[in-house]
Amino acid sequence: MEVFIEPIARLINEFSYLPGVGKKTAQRYAYKVINMTDREAREFADAILAVKQKVRFCKVCGNFTEDEVCDICKVRDGSTICVVKEPKDVIALEKLHEFKGVYHVLHGVIDPMNNVSPNDIRIRELLQRVGEGEVKEVIMATNPDVEGEATAMYIAKCLKPLGVKVTRLSRGIPIGSELEYTDEVTLSRALIERKEI
Repeated sequence: MEVFIEPIARLINEFSYLPGVGKKTAQRYAYKVINMTDREAREFADAILAVKQKVRFCKVCGNFTEDEVCDICKVRDGSTICVVKEPKDVIALEKLHEFKGVYHVLHGVIDPMNNVSPNDIRIRELLQRVGEGEVKEVIMATNPDVEGEATAMYIAKCLKPLGVKVTRLSRGIPIGSELEYTDEVTLSRALIERKEI
């Protein structure tokens, strides 16, 4: 005998496809949906459908938008481009309210172990944007892991002949941490990238 009737089992199964959602969390989500009013359930379902129907990628930068071109690309200075792996990285940087330029979303990083080559991500589109001549600086803001570093180095090498300044986000010791607990790579990078005070 099955533990869950088919509609509940199906909903649990669908929730468990979400990243970071295990079977127990999926069950809690399913129970929450069961206890929703019809109106709440309809609004929840409508929100999912609306995202699928209305959200697309900006034809310039690759970020999420409802229009052909996102609001950032429409109004910001295009002379500085910040290159990120995914749209969620744009959100993280925008929360700082510091960066005034535009973005370029790669939708991945070079990862030979998972058969992701430079042709599989939006490097060609970045080179085309820079080649148009308005760009003065490209900031590499990929994650500081092996794949992110390899991608940043590959892109920097491709951009060198175009005469644009290429920079990398600085990395170092988090505020509030202690040196003795900082890993060697982070500590080494912080020492190398030290700044005058």
